[in-house]
Amino acid sequence: MMRSLLGSLVGVLLVVLLAVAGVSAQETVLIRGGRLLDGSGNPWIRADVLLRGDRVEAVGDLSGRSADRVVDANGLYVAPGFIDTHSHAGGGLATPGLSHARPLLAQGITTIFANPDGGGPTDLAEQRSELMADGLGVNVAQFVSHGGVRGEVLGTEDRAPSARELERMKALVRTGMEEGAWGLSSGTFYVPGAYSKPEEIEALATVVADFGGAYQSHYRDESTYTVGLIAAVDEVINVGRVAGIPAVLTHVKALGPFVWGYGAAIVSRVERAREEGVQVFADQYPYTASATGLEAALLPRWSQAGGRDSLLARMSRPSDMARIREGMVLGLERRGGADRIQFRRYEPDPSIEGRLLSDLAEERRQDPIETAADLIREGRVSIVSFNMSDADVETLMFQPWTMTSSDGDLVPWNEGVPHPRSYGAFPRKLRVYVREEAVIPLDHAVRSMTSLPAWVYGMPDRGALRPGAAADVVVFDLDKVRDAAQYTAPHQLAEGMVWVFVNGTAAVADGEFTGALSGRVLQKGR
Repeated sequence: MMRSLLGSLVGVLLVVLLAVAGVSAQETVLIRGGRLLDGSGNPWIRADVLLRGDRVEAVGDLSGRSADRVVDANGLYVAPGFIDTHSHAGGGLATPGLSHARPLLAQGITTIFANPDGGGPTDLAEQRSELMADGLGVNVAQFVSHGGVRGEVLGTEDRAPSARELERMKALVRTGMEEGAWGLSSGTFYVPGAYSKPEEIEALATVVADFGGAYQSHYRDESTYTVGLIAAVDEVINVGRVAGIPAVLTHVKALGPFVWGYGAAIVSRVERAREEGVQVFADQYPYTASATGLEAALLPRWSQAGGRDSLLARMSRPSDMARIREGMVLGLERRGGADRIQFRRYEPDPSIEGRLLSDLAEERRQDPIETAADLIREGRVSIVSFNMSDADVETLMFQPWTMTSSDGDLVPWNEGVPHPRSYGAFPRKLRVYVREEAVIPLDHAVRSMTSLPAWVYGMPDRGALRPGAAADVVVFDLDKVRDAAQYTAPHQLAEGMVWVFVNGTAAVADGEFTGALSGRVLQKGR
């Protein structure tokens, strides 16, 4: 009897030890009979995938294997979880009502990169704690934000940093990288990043290079605002050249009728740099409309120096307002006119959300510039701007160095009229550009969503389906994948994702959300 009792105790202890060690006490999932797209860009092959805990254990003909859960993927595609390289969902994921990430999971997204466009906090440890406080539906990778760093040291001053201030900025970047950031993001189109010189960015990027990070930029000019589109592209390329790190043209585009057709010129610039040995890439959302703030779209940058109070003071002075108006007229022309500006969020008066600037101006019996100026004086206005050509979108999408991104938000259900990319970017690429328009093949599209971003940003265990990789997996029905979100009715979840596993746990099972919060904040080098 003593022997039996001792054996039982040893058995219990062994189970506990195995569970702690993450070995055989973990659940196994066998995804059987699917069309496997491993993320590499290879055509699909019929194969099974076995998950154990948070890792892929085996891939291939596993007909003799059993598992705790068996998923029948016959007729479905199996791929690595999608990686969104440019997402504004970080703030939403840090709130209890949105941490489930359902609009992301419905797209097959299992990992996002937060703090893009040079926006975000400088204290990444605090942000990480906030993200994990209520659990996460998806994984989050953090950028160090150039705008956050510059703002902490210089505020919104339109000047170069002193030598001492630059050292402070470099120290903040270093601290962020030590906290596990994956690189530096900038938004040199926006305040305060617009006030930086290229040399400032290059100096900070050399710090990122010490950690094997990358540089991602909403480049200084996507049209003809300041230096021009091509010079802005060259500036990003040169950061990669000087620092010796991957440089990413984020949400790459040629914005507005003044530069339609420049997609080919961007391709030429990137190809030339890559032949030279510079690591240049891009990411892109599959829409012909962008989204930003009305201030950023129309106001000249000099008018925004010093912050909102300074802006309003300038707008109250007739001589300054005359100059501001000149800049706004040019800004509206670059965007293609008032009938291409749709309001997506305006707290002082939500009734205008979803409407066009041209319609509102006509209703108010105003010139569109007067209407825009009034709205800016009264509060912050975010917009959707219909300003890209189909030909440029397709030209840039086809490139082997272009990743997929959403540039999407994560907002409360039915709040505002956000860009539909927040709900449908990844399924839209599969439905429109793979199935309907045949711009790119399926394996190319999946690679742009999985292994390519993992390769660019240095995630060796993500973006691929192979033994030892992280168990982020999507199983989708290509015939049913679609983006339901529309520009005037965006709050609609995408369709077609049958199973979504985040770190081995089913977040979507048979097309239904499970409520699992198995996401993590991923730290580079850990």
